[in-house]
Amino acid sequence: MDRKLGVNTWIWTSPLNDDSLAELCAHAASLGFDAIELPLETPGDWDAAAAREVLADYRLTPVVIGAMAPGRNLIAASPGEIDSTGDYLRACIDAADAVGATTVAGPFYAATGRTWRMGEAERQAAYLQLRSHLAPLAEHAADRGICLAIEPLNRYETSLINTVDQALDALEPLLGPGLGLTLDSYHLNIEEQDIAAAVARATGHIAHVQVSGNDRGAVGADHFDWLGFLHALDLAGYAGPLCLESFTAHNASIAVAASIWRPLASTQDALAADSLGYLRNLQTGGTRP
Repeated sequence: MDRKLGVNTWIWTSPLNDDSLAELCAHAASLGFDAIELPLETPGDWDAAAAREVLADYRLTPVVIGAMAPGRNLIAASPGEIDSTGDYLRACIDAADAVGATTVAGPFYAATGRTWRMGEAERQAAYLQLRSHLAPLAEHAADRGICLAIEPLNRYETSLINTVDQALDALEPLLGPGLGLTLDSYHLNIEEQDIAAAVARATGHIAHVQVSGNDRGAVGADHFDWLGFLHALDLAGYAGPLCLESFTAHNASIAVAASIWRPLASTQDALAADSLGYLRNLQTGGTRP
């Protein structure tokens, strides 16, 4: 399947603002990308109406990415914190609507990096609480033709939803037009025993897919079975973009949050361009870069 190939602006900068958005849209288009992930770390960081015009100029398909910073939680938190997290996610949905995106992706349950041990009863209670707080957000998204795409993370970044099966267990009653899943090859590689089988179980609910090398470096310069992964997505009927998500080591806050302790490529441009070339080659029938 010939999917659009996209890139996350976190590869180069954080936080995204109006100036860097315009610059990076031009840069992503010049590299040959078809889509772009736009992180909205704080509402108001960038103007959605202006961004829509920039995206149209470069014919880039947008995806809005939410960031679950410390203090953003939909479970096991104070009512005020849960309410403010809901307000943030509504702002992400509204920004997506204004910019022309149909997906808002991220780990929308607890702050990234928040982990704690829980028994099965506690886990099921957390899932019940999560569904109650996600339900109005999913409705808000569906009313605007947008899907909130919930991302399982690896065990070091959350203890709540690590696998596709856990995501289905937590979210199945809400899955539909306003709520789906984001699958990220980096997290799948850590947590799934059989990645193709996990993708198959997510069939019908995959709203977005993120990719990177297993070390968060370039796609293809790693041990991941990319041909098998793309074939599994084909069988699952996923026709959306594949978006490269990695991070710059030159921004202290994002490097610490993503545990980027060393450069992952000779340059950030090389990481992006090499990944794009590898994926483009596979999608046109190649077997290697």
